[in-house]
Amino acid sequence: MTTIPTITLNNGIQIPQLGFGVYQVDPAETKDATLTAFEVGYRHIDTAEMYGNEAGVGEAIAESGIDRGEIFVTSKLNNGFHKRDDALKAFDGTLDALKQDYVDLFLIHWPLPGIDVDYVETWKALEEIHASGRAKSIGVSNFQQPHLERILDEGSVVPVVNQIEVHPYLTQDALREFGVSKGIHTEAWSPIAQGGVLKDETITEIAERVGKSTAQVTLRWHIQRGDIVFPKSVTRSRVEENFDLFDFELTDADVAAITALNKDERTGPNPDEFNYIPS
Repeated sequence: MTTIPTITLNNGIQIPQLGFGVYQVDPAETKDATLTAFEVGYRHIDTAEMYGNEAGVGEAIAESGIDRGEIFVTSKLNNGFHKRDDALKAFDGTLDALKQDYVDLFLIHWPLPGIDVDYVETWKALEEIHASGRAKSIGVSNFQQPHLERILDEGSVVPVVNQIEVHPYLTQDALREFGVSKGIHTEAWSPIAQGGVLKDETITEIAERVGKSTAQVTLRWHIQRGDIVFPKSVTRSRVEENFDLFDFELTDADVAAITALNKDERTGPNPDEFNYIPS
């Protein structure tokens, strides 16, 4: 079986650099999709309270026969539970849904700068969860540099990751570099821009030369830049394709050419403006 490279987080814990994302996977399909990912070789699963499919991930873990210590599980706090007590109860709900005693990583899903609950209060709740041992690591998602700076100034634990939208049309170089300077690794969501980069001429030319798909080339670009990445698919052939990234390398020139495609073009919301709270 292919050995997935790991990244050592700032607390010494290792995270598989390639994972399987279940965003927008129907809860009824999540167990089977996750079991397929396990069969292919994935050992890192990324879910969230807002996805509504944590239970399916938990069922797959239970049925997989894989030792729990070999699986890295991430979930994220629902936007409606940013107050301290609400966050603590929501985390209990995550463990209940997963039927687990702990998660490997728990994140604040969005900073929600426009709501009346300060994300620093939320972060301190995650610090309590981390101190309890029920989240081995804690981090954030969709945080901009000013958000991170407040967490670093007012909190006591440095986030291990910042999960943000990253792809060749939104390379996020400045935010990634700030993270590196503080020991915060970047996780990339929407790594192929929801398919938007797959017909790009530059990526297509590289893919033809190395004998891989444009999706594989794009995911390999993430890997070589040091991103933690978790593509999503419920089609087994695509799940296998997205896993098959470690028998080729891009040249430095290839990586630079793909990075140069940046347009600062988002496929998702701007974290400085996004304040959605599910009803």
